[in-house]
Amino acid sequence: MMEALIIFTAQLFYVPILTLRTIMMVKSQKAQAAGLGVLEGVIYVVAVGLVLSDLSNYQNMAAYALGFGAGLYIGAYIEEKLAIGYVTIEANIPSENTELVQRLREVGFSVSTSTVQGIQAERHLLYCTARRDREKEFYRLIEAHEPSAFVASYEPRSFRGGYITKGMKKRREKFLKKKQERQSA
Repeated sequence: MMEALIIFTAQLFYVPILTLRTIMMVKSQKAQAAGLGVLEGVIYVVAVGLVLSDLSNYQNMAAYALGFGAGLYIGAYIEEKLAIGYVTIEANIPSENTELVQRLREVGFSVSTSTVQGIQAERHLLYCTARRDREKEFYRLIEAHEPSAFVASYEPRSFRGGYITKGMKKRREKFLKKKQERQSA
């Protein structure tokens, strides 16, 4: 029974780490992915070793499967809360809404606008790329100002230039400056 508990607990750690490692790889964060991969490998070997040491012990197999399922849930929850990366959001609105665009910019969203041709009329398209942890905030602002808007989002694999890139460069310079100050102190 103790082995089954160890296997279940190992899966509760292993699967969320696997989930985060996969996300890091997709987002080209190689060093973080490699570090998580080492930890993942150690946990995997221990859990699988315990299961394979006695294939007639169905409790261990059940613990492995149940832990895997619970670990998937935990991993998805952690990923959602971390919201790593960026999202590009497009809002298709019925008319030009300078109040909405101004409000989005006031709270720090980069917004580009264009006029597009819909099936029946001219519409306006708002483009924004933001950190994923701000996606829900963007949706709330759109909903408050344009409840009938069509909004879609997707994750860009890479991007270059623009408002966000400048902001990232400024944050990196600030980080390096603080790091340098700590080292010289």
